[in-house]
Amino acid sequence: MKAWLALLLPGDWLVVLAGIAVVAASVPIFWQGGMADRAIIRQEGKVFAEVDLRSRKQFEVAGPLGNTLIAVEPGRARVVSDPGPRQYCVRQGWLMRPGEIAICAPNRVSVQIAGRTKVYDSISY
Repeated sequence: MKAWLALLLPGDWLVVLAGIAVVAASVPIFWQGGMADRAIIRQEGKVFAEVDLRSRKQFEVAGPLGNTLIAVEPGRARVVSDPGPRQYCVRQGWLMRPGEIAICAPNRVSVQIAGRTKVYDSISY
């Protein structure tokens, strides 16, 4: 194995590193809907707010059990607190990629990350 490593010149290593950098930079662009650009907050199935992910805001969304607090920061969003009993949507953490969603079912509130293109999953086929 080390025999072929000795054949690589500094320029070869530069090409390999440049290739890795190009692949790493293109993953967010070409992977599932491109870059995330907005968060969609829903209350009882209806759009409560669409927020640009370049901003920093907090929203209190009223539901049947009480208020759900949602935080939006540049490039990500999350449910900070919810009056639901199991806290699944809070444990979801930061949502950053298009298609990710946190659903607070008992309180009928959700936050979803969206990108430029529609994201499909296996159920969509």
